[in-house]
Order: sequence, then C-alpha cells, then structure tokens
Amino acid sequence: MNPEPFDVAVIGAGAWGTTLAKLLAEKSYSVSLWAYEPELAQAMAERRENPFYLPGVPLPEAIRPTSSLEGAAEGADLVILATPSHAFRSVSQGLAPSLSPQVILVSATKGLEVGTSMTMSQILKDVLPGHFHRRISVLSGPSFAKEVCQRSLTAVVVASGEVDLAASVQKALSAPYFRVYLSLDVLGVEFGGAIKNVIAIAAGVVDGLGLGHNARAALITRGLAEMSRLGVAFGAKAQTFAGLAGMGDLFLTCTGDLSRNRRLGMELARGQRLEEVLASTREVAEGVNAARSVLELARRRGIEMPICEQVHAVLFNGKSPAQATQELMARELRFEEG
Repeated sequence: MNPEPFDVAVIGAGAWGTTLAKLLAEKSYSVSLWAYEPELAQAMAERRENPFYLPGVPLPEAIRPTSSLEGAAEGADLVILATPSHAFRSVSQGLAPSLSPQVILVSATKGLEVGTSMTMSQILKDVLPGHFHRRISVLSGPSFAKEVCQRSLTAVVVASGEVDLAASVQKALSAPYFRVYLSLDVLGVEFGGAIKNVIAIAAGVVDGLGLGHNARAALITRGLAEMSRLGVAFGAKAQTFAGLAGMGDLFLTCTGDLSRNRRLGMELARGQRLEEVLASTREVAEGVNAARSVLELARRRGIEMPICEQVHAVLFNGKSPAQATQELMARELRFEEG
C-alpha cells in the first residue's frame, strides 16, 4: 500500500477546494491551498477565511494559501485538483514540472472538457507523462461544501484503477463526519459527477416553473436512466450509477437549495438569460459546459438523451423552459426501459 501522505496541495480555492483543505488540515496534515487570484491568496492568509467562496468559515493555521502553482505542488505527497473544468487542462500542465514521481493525484472536479468531452482523469493522462497515469484517482459523491465545513455527515466515493492508491486517498480524507468509499470504476464515477449537473439544471427549471414534486421525481428518475445509458455505452458499470456518484449526487444536486446548477435552472425558468445568471456569481455551474459535452458524447454512440438535449436547447438555442418541458411530455409513448 502507498504510504500515507503528509504534505498536501489543494489546487483550486473555490468552496470545494477550500473545504477539502480545511478537512485535511484539521487532520494535522500540512496543506498548501492554491488560489488563481493573488488577491484571494493574500486575503486568506491575512483573514484566515476565504472571503470569496466560504466567508465566515475559519481556516486552520495548517493551511498555507498561495498563488504560486509551483510553490503549492513542490514536494507534495498528495495533490488534489479542484479547479473548474474549463481551467483543468492548463492548470494540470502548469503543475507537471513540480510533481514528485510518487505523488498521489486526486481530481475533485465534476465536469467534462468542452471541445474534447474528456473527463478530468483523461485530461491528466493526456498532459502528464506516462509514469503518472497509475497515480490518478477521482473523488465524487453528494457533498455540498458548506455542509462538509459544518461537519454534517457526508459519504463520498474515490475511484482509481489502482486499489491501493484509492485506499491511500480513502484513509487521508476519511473523518468521523466524512465517510469515503472505494470504487474501481473511474469512468462511471466521473460520468455521474458530470451528467448530474445537467439534469440538475432541468430540475431547477421544473421547480422554477412550479411544476410540483411529481414532475421533479419523474425528472430525476428519467435523468438517472439517461446517465446510466451513456455511461454503460462508454464502458462504465451500471451499478456505479445506483451509488453515491450516480443516484446519490443526482438526488442532492436536483433537490438541494445549495445546488448552483439547480439555482441556475430556476432563474432561467423565471425569465433570466443565461449570461445574466452567470454574470451574477463567482461560482461555476458546471452543468452549462457539461451540457455541450454530454450531447457530443451521446451523438458519438447514438444514445438518446432527451432531457440533456432539452437543457442544451434552453441554454444555447433560445428555447423557452416551458416549451422544452412540453416537448419532453409530448414524446412518443414507450416502455420505461426505453
């Protein structure tokens, strides 16, 4: 088994990256927390909180904020990447020269890359030398950052093709309030984490239009069917989508008030334009970019994904949320398994 890591670098000081840094620092690890914005790194160092993404949450003294990517990663035993998907490739490329050959890499980003439709672990394999490929794992599951900071009971999953590596990450991240399960299905865990954000936008539309609990339950159930169809077509395991990275995260993101993607869908249903919603917050709604990539992947394999198709049309083609909903309900009648 890999030795337990002692020096940790968390790359990305959004709400989730800051939360993971806090969890690890409270377990007595030495943690570097990299922020893209120098002013954020300085503010965290001076105020001992993240005023941009987690205001009011104290940062342990063991967290060292920095805006130096090289300084954050150099000598780290464990590197957790929690940057938005659109920045993941460039940040990973910047990290490469500073990584120790024995580093453990964890992607904590739930998304797909626009243009390539790659998952985050696929991007890491694309930009890093081959000897790092067996050092990669991914973290996903139903986990609002704010609740984890409050030590609310949470269960997540870490996946890797190397079970010993995944077990090292499991041990490093596990806490009395934060239970980490293992999986070998990296692709399934990543697909679940990305596709659920697209379905959550649709759930927000349902709630924003006031369509009721029945409609939301149907949406979540049929969204899970779409997620499973696409994942299995690309080689993921069907049972993964019944677990934390699939159904668990889907349910949370489609129903929780802290869900950025659900909030975005609600605002669209209330008449706001996508550009207005995105401009009103620093936070990233990963479902917007994922909607493009999910549809591209579905078309490659001839997979029907009507909910994701309608979300894409609302986001990028000017279709009204009400019309998209009506078209979903007017589709040809069929077996549930279809």
